Amino acid sequence: MRPIPSLALALTMPLAVSQAGADDFTTRVAMHEKSAQTFYVPGDIKGYGAVELMVDTGSGYTTINEATLAELKRHGGARYLRQLVGVLADGSETEVPVYAIEHMSIGGNCWLRDVEVAVFPGTSRQILGLSALRKAAPFIFSVDPPALVLSRCATASVAEISSDGTGAPVLQAIAASSK
Repeated sequence: MRPIPSLALALTMPLAVSQAGADDFTTRVAMHEKSAQTFYVPGDIKGYGAVELMVDTGSGYTTINEATLAELKRHGGARYLRQLVGVLADGSETEVPVYAIEHMSIGGNCWLRDVEVAVFPGTSRQILGLSALRKAAPFIFSVDPPALVLSRCATASVAEISSDGTGAPVLQAIAASSK
């Protein structure tokens, strides 16, 4: 069985402390449970499309695989930032590139901008880690019922998403609500 890549980079990404307010916890995303007590949410990455994201609050970074990165590069949706040494779940270390992806959604109704992602080799599973979840903080991870409850999400209606097929209205809505 292959180890699950997970970047536990608490030393390089300190947790932000936030006071919950009346405008927080406005977006609920249902999670589905798979074997080994892992939870997944649907996602979408602009320039790639629909993805299934394993939720890992112990991972400092959201991760994508090389196949996803290649597609994002073809569409101009990823910008190289740096290399980093990460610690995997099995305790081993590996050096991985970190990119910023322009826009991604969690559950289709929580759009985030400029999410830092670590890139793992091959076609490994995509992980929703703290680099994205921190942008939607404060958040609640609930196992009964399985759901993420997020804050600070940019939203766009179905009409805006599908109006011309290019995603331009979505990007305008994201830009307007994320400022």
